[in-house]
Amino acid sequence: MIRSLAAVSTLAAAVVLASAPHAARPSGKQYVEPHGSGALFLFSGHGWGHGVGMGQWGAQGYALQGYTSAQILAAYYPGTTPGTTPETSIRVLLANGKKKLTLSSTGAITVVDANGASHTLAAGQTSLTPALELAVDGSTSPQPLAPPLTFSPAPGSTLTLGRAYRGQVVVDVSNGRLRAIDVLPLEQYLYGVVPAEMPSTWLSAALEAQAVAARSYALASRRAGAPFDVYGDTRSQAYLGVSVETPAATEAVDETAGEVLLYNNQIADTLFSSSTGGWTQSAADAFGSTGLPYLVSQKDPYDTISPYHNWGPVEVTARTLGKALGVKGRILDATVAHNSSRRVKTVNIASLSRGTVRSTSAGGAATQSALGLRSTWFSVGVLTLEPPAPNSAVAPGTRIRLAGVVRGVRNVVVQERTSGEPWKQLRRVVPAAKTGAFHFAVRPAATTDYRLATAHDAAAFVRIRVEPGASNAATVK
Repeated sequence: MIRSLAAVSTLAAAVVLASAPHAARPSGKQYVEPHGSGALFLFSGHGWGHGVGMGQWGAQGYALQGYTSAQILAAYYPGTTPGTTPETSIRVLLANGKKKLTLSSTGAITVVDANGASHTLAAGQTSLTPALELAVDGSTSPQPLAPPLTFSPAPGSTLTLGRAYRGQVVVDVSNGRLRAIDVLPLEQYLYGVVPAEMPSTWLSAALEAQAVAARSYALASRRAGAPFDVYGDTRSQAYLGVSVETPAATEAVDETAGEVLLYNNQIADTLFSSSTGGWTQSAADAFGSTGLPYLVSQKDPYDTISPYHNWGPVEVTARTLGKALGVKGRILDATVAHNSSRRVKTVNIASLSRGTVRSTSAGGAATQSALGLRSTWFSVGVLTLEPPAPNSAVAPGTRIRLAGVVRGVRNVVVQERTSGEPWKQLRRVVPAAKTGAFHFAVRPAATTDYRLATAHDAAAFVRIRVEPGASNAATVK
């Protein structure tokens, strides 16, 4: 059944998603850069996440257009074929390097130690330390048990370790600290993954596509030789246990039970992320590897429903940018170079340190992480107004030449104010097409501040101090 995209706004309003750092700004609210911090950089972009493989918002967009889960998967992972897996269980790392763990259950717990001996632990809450001393088999005196210990809940019960989980919990001691691993059926693991990764209110085709992608990814990314297969967090994929299970997500898992995607008879590494911004990123561009032929850069036509399809601008001061990327000196400018997937490969920073202009490069992913941006698909706008040199006091009416750079930002104006007065527009900025450079002259009669501003942002101001009888040394002809 084809659904109108007009239904998306109602659907999205009902979906509760994790908050993100750079949502759209309220209309009319202006960010004002404090005096003395130099250039203001405006980061704007598309999508949320690495953008490789399936875009979850785009998958929902496909579903709204009437596509089946198989068609959605074929669109995002071209060249793969559907298959099944004989795997029935999985080991999920829940905790590691802990001094203490608290395990509980509403029913009696069976504990099997490293020697194969079985013990009974009373219902309720138990604190575990690396000594692994437990009061078992009705005894009130704790006794040490040989690790690893396998905890199994009574029929109809679950084990809680911060959250309630299906299956068994294996607790071991590694380097003097506790490690906990959930061992459970693969499909039950997915009951706690699919609703953690995608809103259960979304259409069944999208949920089923998510189930197959999550199942394939879990099996393809298992850690060889490790005591566990996958992490319980976004280092693998989000797994939140029983507390997030929903009928719709469980049905999607059951409807696709055992289904995976294959490439050359191997389970495909079906990466996915929240929103691609309308164009997926190849694995080669994202991770610097040779890439996989089914993880290529391609158009994602229905990501337009995503609230993260476009984001920004995100205001970053020169001082903040320098600190985040470890660049010393005063930041003058920032430009970007894109890869073949439209994402930023490098950010090039020009800075002034001890009278010398230096160039420093940072990776797009490193910049995204350092600044908390949604994705590496971004552009950088710049607003900077440089003070005259030397910036000493001048006589009233002295001609002062001010210069700066405006690039990647529209409708920029110069504003001015004198002491006690509000900001008012002086003139519009018309920068050079290629460089963004501009200049203009002023003749202040009194001490005046000048700044660059848009309807939403204002860069740091430059103050021209005016004093009767002062020298005109700061005049720039």
